[in-house]
This record gives sequence, C-alpha cells and structure tokens, in this order.
Amino acid sequence: MIVAEQLTKRFGARTAADRVSFTVERGEVVGLLGPNGAGKTTVIRLLAGVFPPTSGQALVDGLDVVASPLAARRRLGYAPERPALHREMTVAGFLEFVAGMKDAGGRRARRAAAAAAIERAALRDVGDERIGTLSKGYHQRVGLAQALVGDPPILLLDEPTGGLDPARSVETRRLIRALAEEHAVLVSSHALAEVEGLCDRVVILHRGRVLAADRPAGLAARLRQTSRIEVEAAAPGDALAAALAAVPGVRHVDLVARANGHARCRVEVEPGEDVRARLAADVTGRGWGLLALAPLETSLEEAFLALVGPER
Repeated sequence: MIVAEQLTKRFGARTAADRVSFTVERGEVVGLLGPNGAGKTTVIRLLAGVFPPTSGQALVDGLDVVASPLAARRRLGYAPERPALHREMTVAGFLEFVAGMKDAGGRRARRAAAAAAIERAALRDVGDERIGTLSKGYHQRVGLAQALVGDPPILLLDEPTGGLDPARSVETRRLIRALAEEHAVLVSSHALAEVEGLCDRVVILHRGRVLAADRPAGLAARLRQTSRIEVEAAAPGDALAAALAAVPGVRHVDLVARANGHARCRVEVEPGEDVRARLAADVTGRGWGLLALAPLETSLEEAFLALVGPER
C-alpha cells in the first residue's frame, strides 16, 4: 500500500532523507522513529506529495505521487504535526470544507463524511465550536479528523499524539490501532513508549538514513549484545551470585535484591547460549528453592539508544 523506494531529498547542501526504503501493508501500523531532525517529517511529506523527491520513488496504493499526484492524494489521508486549520470555522464546517476538497459529493455527502470523521476522532463535544477557541490538543484531533475524511485507505500521521493529554493519547492510539484493521498506517514519533505499544513494525531513522527496521521486539532482540535472565531463589545472596557466575555460558552476574533469606540476581549470558536449564539445575542441586527464572527482554528504548547514541 505504501512504498518508499530509495527516497532521497536534498535541500541545497543538506540531505534530509538519504535512500530511505520501506513498505507499509494494509492491516498494519508502521512507526517512523527517530530524534528531532532525523528526517521523519521529510519522508512523510515526500509520501504525501508535499514536495517531490530528489531521487527515488514514493508509491501510494500503487500510484506514483509525482506522476499521478491527484489520484494518489485521493487515496491517502495526511495529518501533519502542525495542521493548517481555518481558525474562524467551526470544526464541523471545516471538515465539510475538507470533504468538498476531497470531492466527497454533494452537500449531504459532505456532511456525512464530516460527521463520520468527527465521530471517529471523538470531537462530538466541540463539533459546533470555532477552531480558534480550542486547545492545542483539540487542534491535533481536528488535524487527525481531516485526514480521516472520506475514509482513505492510507494514513500518514506525523506525531499524531503531540500536545494531547495522557487520556487523549490513549484514545488516539486505540483509534489508530482500530483504523489499521482496514488501512495502511504510517506514524512518525520520537516517543519510544508510544511506538513500542502502537506499531507492528518500526523503522528507525537517524540523520536521514534507515538504521534498522523490524518488529519492536525483534529489533530489540537483534540489537541485544547479551541475553539476560533474572533468577530468584531462597538462598543467601552472595552465595547465589557466586554459584550462578560459575555456570558455563554465564558472562556476568549482578545481585539486585536480597531480603528474608531470598535473593534475586540478573545474569548476563554469552550470545547464542541458552543456560536456563543449567541455572535451574545448579540452584535446585544446592538445595535452594527456585522461585523464578525468566528471560529479560531488551526494551525498544535500549535498542534505540544503541543505534543513535552520542557516539554517532
């Protein structure tokens, strides 16, 4: 549904997007993740046809956004980070205007399209209010609603929860997940927790380039240098740490907690090693009660920092 193929955009001597390639299929949410200035907004604008690429190709539902701009734009909804809104218009009036711009049909069809977008974006309580009187958070939601007018199959959402309070952010993420059932959705964000909880796949951008692309869990696992396992046992802390450190395949052990005759250790394992059975056998073989033994997942935040840390 969405194809970025070697997308490159230069502004004078500055390269904002450098050979960026990825796809988004119907039924999934893909996140563009990166720090400010990474090129996220540039890539979304290229896909939306705001400006043409210096080189490469942007396809929307099989349509080249440069060769067939009008047809491509009819297939997508674009919500910029700072939506351009007519502040003197009411929310409903503005969305009817957008429906007209999208050739939604006659007056009745335009009203129906606006009403559907208002319902989806949870704007019923301000539908008759002038946009200029609303908060920044509502502006973001009106921007999202205008992208939804006409129910386009492809959605490009640039920082869709920016400026929203926590409750509205949760609602917006829930809406995006629901939309993904029948749409292809591309979301940009610099918020790690948001992307990890929302997206099926993540494309990490830094300085205009794709550094990695994978499922959030897969990306974290692929970038993990060592496996980590947490072991809790009814044992003296120092003795437990020393015993676990002697198990073949263990790189390092940290004693992280001990109380009331129980201890918990974090075990770092050599890459490719699965030592869980050895750890369990060692603990129980010493007569200690094994209370917990579970792998620790590397978070997307740790993977992200490994890629775009200060050394880069």
